[in-house]
Amino acid sequence: MTCGRKGAADGTVDLADPGHCSMRISARLVATLALACCVLPGCRVLKPVAHQPGPYTPVPQGVAREHEKVILPDYVIEPPDVLTIQAVNLMPKQPYRLRPLDTLQIEANGLPDESSLGGAPGILGREYTIGIDGTLVLGLGFDTSKEEYRPLVIAGMTIPEAQQAVRERLAETAREPKVWVTLTSIATRQDVAGEHLVCMDGTVNLGVYGRVRVVGMTIEQAKSAIEASLASQFENPEVAVDVYGYNSKVFYVVTQGAGLGDQLIQFPITGNETALDAISQVQGLSGTSSTRMWIARPGKNDCGGDQLLAIDWPGITQRGDITTNYQLMPGDRVFIAEDKLIAFDTQLAKVISPIERMFGVTLLGTQTAQRIKFFNQNNGNNGFGGGF
Repeated sequence: MTCGRKGAADGTVDLADPGHCSMRISARLVATLALACCVLPGCRVLKPVAHQPGPYTPVPQGVAREHEKVILPDYVIEPPDVLTIQAVNLMPKQPYRLRPLDTLQIEANGLPDESSLGGAPGILGREYTIGIDGTLVLGLGFDTSKEEYRPLVIAGMTIPEAQQAVRERLAETAREPKVWVTLTSIATRQDVAGEHLVCMDGTVNLGVYGRVRVVGMTIEQAKSAIEASLASQFENPEVAVDVYGYNSKVFYVVTQGAGLGDQLIQFPITGNETALDAISQVQGLSGTSSTRMWIARPGKNDCGGDQLLAIDWPGITQRGDITTNYQLMPGDRVFIAEDKLIAFDTQLAKVISPIERMFGVTLLGTQTAQRIKFFNQNNGNNGFGGGF
């Protein structure tokens, strides 16, 4: 049966009949979809369910798993780890050079009686702070030399040099004075404390004390390197170093998206995680995931192939079987495969959707044209003709 005008001698059907044309369009749509399903996937039959938990590869002996975990090797520092560095002992390197705002304890005897201060006559004893201009003001008339006000400038001197300068000043008014100078406190210096980021060049910034390269070192090696760098300014420095942020050693959880895009999440590793812990950190399996999963470990196995450790999800969760609940190592990829049936449905929707849009627009245009034609015919038949 072909489409033509209704009532023709050859028994054809009017093209304007919506029912017959819709059947014809539906038949064409079914044929087109069948052809697309055969051509696009390459005439392959997609298995909606996989019976194996993951790719079958030989598992080497001694692989760490739950209840059989191993201790990871010494942590190697890399960017962008965060280290905690705390100075324990930072004593100035000898001979120490006095600086502004340092505090000295100065004691002297053999002075005139009127020069005593808070002690026995003829004795001087108190703390003095070096001014920001590097001068030491003794007071009691000892800051005048040759009838001019000249405080001692002792910044940059060692303790013996400062003691000699004070003795010479006191000797101008006293006969053979005896002087003792002691450093009681030093001016505020930058402290080495808190969190320090390992920069991309592998160094940590210690502020005024410079940068120290710690990349590729263990914690003990980094401690020694930092102490060796500070030794140029301090006497036998001692620091405590620990890792605050384990940012360079991570594992990944990859969730296949069934044709809607894969999801990748990175987690820092602490050395105790298993496959079950990894999946729990992504809130379990999504609606597009299957129970087929495995761990892809960087490097080659004993046979020279990929290291793929299949995970039996039903066994771990439903039977408490720890055989495939492997311990994770830095760089591991926990791969969760997609549900094949959902993936097939997604691919089919990608093929059908453009065709549906195309036929929908065509059908809408055809119906609109038919309506316009119908109204035009009715208006022509209902017209008034002739005269009186």
